[in-house]
Amino acid sequence: MVSKKLTIVNAQGFHMRPASNFATAMAKYSSDVVLRHNGSDVNAKSLMNIIAACIKCGNEVEVVCTGADEEAALAEAVQLIESGFGE
Repeated sequence: MVSKKLTIVNAQGFHMRPASNFATAMAKYSSDVVLRHNGSDVNAKSLMNIIAACIKCGNEVEVVCTGADEEAALAEAVQLIESGFGE
């Protein structure tokens, strides 16, 4: 298991487009990927679960990856979040 705490930097938070891009990117990994936010674990491969979590700009999340390709999954998740999802 690997994890990293990050702050959401894009102005709109995890709205539909970045949530969709994030879920699609995480789905290609065999590892389990979870976003921890406000005491809840959110399946990072599920667009609907990410949207339902209402993750806003400035919120802290912890990305937790567990599995064979956990390092690669975490690296891509960190890159997406730190870049503000390209917005």
